[in-house]
Amino acid sequence: MSERTAARLRRRLAAHSRRVVDSGAFTTTVFCLITANAALLGVETYTGVVHQWHAALKAAEHLFLAAFTAEILLRAAAHADRPGDFFRDPWNVFDLLVVTVAFVPFARENATVLRLLRLARVLRAARFLPQLRIVIVAVGKSLPGTLSFLLVGALLLYVYAMVGWVFFADDDPEHYGSLGRAVLTLFLLMTLDGLGDAVRAGLEISRWSILYFASFVLLGSFVLVNLLIGVVINSLQEASALEAGQDRPVPAQPPPAEESILALRARIADARRTLDDLEAGLEPSVPPRL
Repeated sequence: MSERTAARLRRRLAAHSRRVVDSGAFTTTVFCLITANAALLGVETYTGVVHQWHAALKAAEHLFLAAFTAEILLRAAAHADRPGDFFRDPWNVFDLLVVTVAFVPFARENATVLRLLRLARVLRAARFLPQLRIVIVAVGKSLPGTLSFLLVGALLLYVYAMVGWVFFADDDPEHYGSLGRAVLTLFLLMTLDGLGDAVRAGLEISRWSILYFASFVLLGSFVLVNLLIGVVINSLQEASALEAGQDRPVPAQPPPAEESILALRARIADARRTLDDLEAGLEPSVPPRL
């Protein structure tokens, strides 16, 4: 088989597979399979049902695995003419890993790993829910900002925990007797849980403790939390813009057909003949002999 014929076959395979993958029926079917797989996982948490329907549940699991394998093969076939584009989509890579790892002997023999892999299939539902996909992408984009938020929050907790240990350890050892207890107490106060009791207990020790609790609540519960909300909102906007850019249809440029190539070759041959005629006309004529 020549290279040109193989390329033509890959284009035809990709075109037919792409029509199937992009169809609404295919998307609906895969989403229903993911939902049914999630329901099956929930059913298997009941011991009595597992013992009574063990064979049927096992067969259903094999059918789901076969269906998801066929799905990923169809998605790969849709990129037969451009295999690299298949791996540029993170969802394709995630689906491929979830399906292929299920065939690894280690995963099939380990019940815990197998259950986690089956649970990961449920996460694939986000591929078919644009809003959920935006949230997941936003969470990923907000991780660098969230890491900075955690570092600042940890520094704030450490400083205030040390100050609380210095001033309240002797009078309230249950909450400030050590650094760990002070950090736990302040972490709960950051959620405003038990703030009134903590303030009243602090006022019994010193009236200046109101400054300690007020400044901590202001910085920890309002400033830091609002910064985190800002990071998440910014990530949501970026994810929404990215999703809108991906959903915008890109005009496809089909490869030239065989007839167009033959017509181009005929034009080139005509141009060569015309140039040959021009060169022949420009040759100097030989003068006649006397």
